[in-house]
Amino acid sequence: MEILYARCGGLDVHAKTVVACLCVEGEQQIRTFSTITEDLLQLADWLLAAGCTHIAVERTGVYWRPVVNLLEDHLTVLLVNAHHIKAVPGWKTDVRDCDWLGDLLRHGLLKASFIPPRHIRELRELTRHRQILGRDRAAVANRIQKLMESANLKLGQVATNVLGLSGRFMLQALADGEEDAAQLAQLAKGKLRAKAAQLKRSLTGHLTPTQRFLLQEL
Repeated sequence: MEILYARCGGLDVHAKTVVACLCVEGEQQIRTFSTITEDLLQLADWLLAAGCTHIAVERTGVYWRPVVNLLEDHLTVLLVNAHHIKAVPGWKTDVRDCDWLGDLLRHGLLKASFIPPRHIRELRELTRHRQILGRDRAAVANRIQKLMESANLKLGQVATNVLGLSGRFMLQALADGEEDAAQLAQLAKGKLRAKAAQLKRSLTGHLTPTQRFLLQEL
């Protein structure tokens, strides 16, 4: 079978270790490294010193990311779907996995997954983080609304945004122990001040010590 890459390798990546198989002109060397950055840099130095040009990494959870971060600027990295590899008969151990990866890569039998450029990966992290924060905010707002209803408080029926500036002032005062609905209504800001009478009625309720504690934790 034709050999496409004379100097290449395969990496079997786990949470704590990376088992690496380096194939140089038909001879194989296998080493194990930890996933600490210092050890991953030693892995990179070892591969580069041997003239390795291509490396195959099995796509396992998020564990491949630190490895690719350190290797992609120096080597051609092929991120490989684990299911594609296991569709080819072989034996299942860490050493045999990386050996198998290296051998498949050497003969050009691997189909690489797309690895977005670093700036795209960073942009994805930002957008995903924003989505998570949005979901968390909505979840907190729902928990506060349920808590207010349980305490006979109807702030959500008067204030459009319970977590707006006025709402946060009132919620903090409730959490701190304020029970006077008139005093709470006076905390309204901007256009909500025009609804002082409605706020007073909506903020007349019964907040138990347990509910007050929960409100402080939200």
